[in-house]
Amino acid sequence: MRLVLATRNAHKLREFATLLAPHEIVVLPADVVLPPETADTFSGNALEKARTAARATGLPAIADDSGIEAQALGGAPGVRSARYAGEDATDEENLAKLLREAPAGSALAYVCALAYVDADGDERLVEGRCTGTLDPDPRGEGGFGYDPAFLPDDIADGRTMAELEPSEKDAISHRGRAARALLALLDGTQPPWPDR
Repeated sequence: MRLVLATRNAHKLREFATLLAPHEIVVLPADVVLPPETADTFSGNALEKARTAARATGLPAIADDSGIEAQALGGAPGVRSARYAGEDATDEENLAKLLREAPAGSALAYVCALAYVDADGDERLVEGRCTGTLDPDPRGEGGFGYDPAFLPDDIADGRTMAELEPSEKDAISHRGRAARALLALLDGTQPPWPDR
């Protein structure tokens, strides 16, 4: 199946192309304007982006909204993860703010809401989570965002998400888990998201 990915994020495009194989991930056309992420939940933002892309292209569309939640900060930065240090903040600036505000060893969770919307209006939603702790010494060249300071609970050797091989990260990441759940929905091995 061809799926339009409602994002301008090249990192997410590469990840989902691998995670959702054998489905073909199609780049969002340049003239499609995505809505601002104004919802107060990951799922609300993901659904709005997927609906916009499906309407604009006439193809089934997927969109995610994802971020990190720090227990010590009451779940922040949450839906504001990409803008935590300001609207145009870089990954490095966002990570630096998290390291300033959350104590070392804080419980963290990466969360990914992944929405599917087709041209007929069929909507499905899945969520993936990956838990870990905050490492005050960021390291690693892989991944992006908060990965250099995220010690995943699923890896016992002290490596951060940014130090994992791509296949290791895909196996445990929030996006990997959400993608596998969506594949199960699309393949009919998991019941669809209930109607609201």
